[in-house]
Amino acid sequence: MNRTTQPDMKTDASVSEFMKRNFRHFNARETLAAAEAYQNHIDEGGKMLVALAGAMSTAELGISLAEMIRQEKVHAISCTAANLEEDVFNLVAHSEYRICSQYRDLSAEDEVRLRDEGFNRVTDTCIPESVMRHIEGPFMEQCHDLAERGESQFPYQIFYELFDRNLLQPHFDIDPTDSWLYAAWEKQLPVYSPGFEDSTLGNIFSARVMQGKIKSHHAVRTGTEQMQSLIEWYLETDQQSPIGFFQIGGGIAGDFAVCCVPTILQDLQRDCRLWQYFAQISDSTTSYGSYSGAVPNEKITWYKLAQETPKFMINSDASIVAPLVFAYVLGH
Repeated sequence: MNRTTQPDMKTDASVSEFMKRNFRHFNARETLAAAEAYQNHIDEGGKMLVALAGAMSTAELGISLAEMIRQEKVHAISCTAANLEEDVFNLVAHSEYRICSQYRDLSAEDEVRLRDEGFNRVTDTCIPESVMRHIEGPFMEQCHDLAERGESQFPYQIFYELFDRNLLQPHFDIDPTDSWLYAAWEKQLPVYSPGFEDSTLGNIFSARVMQGKIKSHHAVRTGTEQMQSLIEWYLETDQQSPIGFFQIGGGIAGDFAVCCVPTILQDLQRDCRLWQYFAQISDSTTSYGSYSGAVPNEKITWYKLAQETPKFMINSDASIVAPLVFAYVLGH
């Protein structure tokens, strides 16, 4: 062959076609299979709950997740409270963030320097503490007013109220179409964030109640109230549509939400369908007894999944895999 002659190359016209041609084995094959089954579930009239753990908001998963919400491929969210607030932090202060591409080489002295410069590091991304204090103002004001009136809201409802009152929009630092929480507000999706106290704003809220600046802890609704709300959503939705579960990472965001079905069946003793689709992206394995790494079949004995439920376990980096799955489902 002449040196200047190039062999014929098959051109993949889209992300979806690229995945179909190249993702044939191992975690790649599992990723494609999970994406195809997700699409089938939606095409057949199903609804999907996405569980969001890890630092996915700081990883800017909102770029793809927001479009999934707008295109009605996601119908409820369960996330850590850190993911809830960090999507807003990124929304209003993205240009102030600092990237540490060589984060593995940082010394303790480097970390002290970052701290003293007002940054909080999440892997390669440094969040300016100033944005946390900036969001603290309107968020805690809303909590104060709720407590004074003897009312309460879920954390996501407090953010929705801030959007409703146009208190955050003047401070947007990125295109809001890249914010998954803003998209959720536009669609009025329920967003469950168990363990609110395990977040920066949750910590600040506790401190303000202790200082007497907010009258009561009851301004923010509890985790058991969130479970009740999720159960009510599930029962209402299940009457019309089968519900799937797409889990990114492990921990409370997934464990909390997936338990609503056995709670309905075993504790409320009411009828409902089990989760009708399940996929999880995790880097955890079963080797250390980690529930986050448990294979999907383990959920059968807990009345979460049925034997015939489509089940997928992708052991990989969620910041890579989730956008690919979303792109496939969106038809990109």
